[in-house]
Amino acid sequence: MKVIVAGGGIAGMSVALSLHAAGIDATVFESAPRIQALGLGIHLQPNAVRELFELGLAAELTRNAVPIEELGFHTALGQRVWAEPRGLKAGYRWPQLAINRGTLQVLLLEAVQRRLGAGHVVAGQTLEAFEQDRDGVTAHFRDRTTGGRLTVRGDVLIGADGLHSVVRKHFYPVQPLRYGGQLMWRSAAETEPFLGGRTFIIAGHREQKIVAYPMFQRPDGRMIVNWIVELGTPGDGPPREEWNRTVDTSLFADAFANWRFDWLDVPSLIDAGTAVFEFPKVDRDPIPQWTFGRVTLIGDAAHPMHPTGSQAGSQAVVDARALAHCLATQGDPYAGLAAYQEHRLPPMRELALHNRTLGPERVLDLATERAPGGFTRVEDVLAPEELRRYATEFKELAGFAVDQLNNRPSYSVSVT
Repeated sequence: MKVIVAGGGIAGMSVALSLHAAGIDATVFESAPRIQALGLGIHLQPNAVRELFELGLAAELTRNAVPIEELGFHTALGQRVWAEPRGLKAGYRWPQLAINRGTLQVLLLEAVQRRLGAGHVVAGQTLEAFEQDRDGVTAHFRDRTTGGRLTVRGDVLIGADGLHSVVRKHFYPVQPLRYGGQLMWRSAAETEPFLGGRTFIIAGHREQKIVAYPMFQRPDGRMIVNWIVELGTPGDGPPREEWNRTVDTSLFADAFANWRFDWLDVPSLIDAGTAVFEFPKVDRDPIPQWTFGRVTLIGDAAHPMHPTGSQAGSQAVVDARALAHCLATQGDPYAGLAAYQEHRLPPMRELALHNRTLGPERVLDLATERAPGGFTRVEDVLAPEELRRYATEFKELAGFAVDQLNNRPSYSVSVT
């Protein structure tokens, strides 16, 4: 079986590695002329880390990432609403990791080139069209540099081409982006460790929030912290050509000027940021079908979602492993892609819709609504069972409750 993968991001590289491990040939076609270490942080939940470890990447990931051992929710006054252990500390068999997205991208790329061969990653090729027949799929690419055309024939086409997927648009030509009402700014800063140096924090509420976590530890103990701030912003959001533009912190810093907690000085963290990038919180409405004969979708192309609970990147990795498992065990492209859709589409539809309601972050809105001036005891504002329910429901929905993940059969396939 020969698989064409459109898109060389985390989803595309993960599926190429997963297919290879399952004994299936794959070639990745990426539109960027060069695949390089760009981007800021990404937070990998244990469900994604399990899959990457089972692909044999444990040593590389552990060497380049920071294990996250606690998740903490705090109010805009810095008061702790809820905290829970994460990763190995929570009883998972796999850690929870934070890493620079560009580092992860290159790590995956090098693994693909090493295992599949350098010729199995073709950069600078933009997918323009494709068609399928009873015997296979024909994909047509345009060279970003020369404008030349490349036609490739395969048994399966996987759309791993992200939020603006050409493959998805082929089947859903009118599927507008849905703006969530918040603008987000993200950067990275070198700082002293906070809350033990292994904590992922979310502070504030829907209309004003900061997310911060360490993604690299220097030999001297200082951390490189990935941070994201959000503000509610009415309207339709910026036009696509302005996404990920670099901006000055004056656009948002004043809103956080008083956020000096005894465990984190938010204004200082913002001031220490390197390049600051702006982008809107967007998703698309879930679609009823990912698989069309010999063509299917994974990752953001299949289920673009709000970044609640750090699930977008993690679920793309799980998609990749599940897809490879289904293709390898069903023995037929049609049956394999249909089985993949049946397995993954329903929970991802529910998760994408749930993320619009803030998921476990809902406890921050409740704490703000019930005690806008702060509280003496969080138990007077939110009952412990209410807090646990929000946390537990989300993990179960996303497929990484401790027992659920630890006891799930592996997606690995024995190749003889």
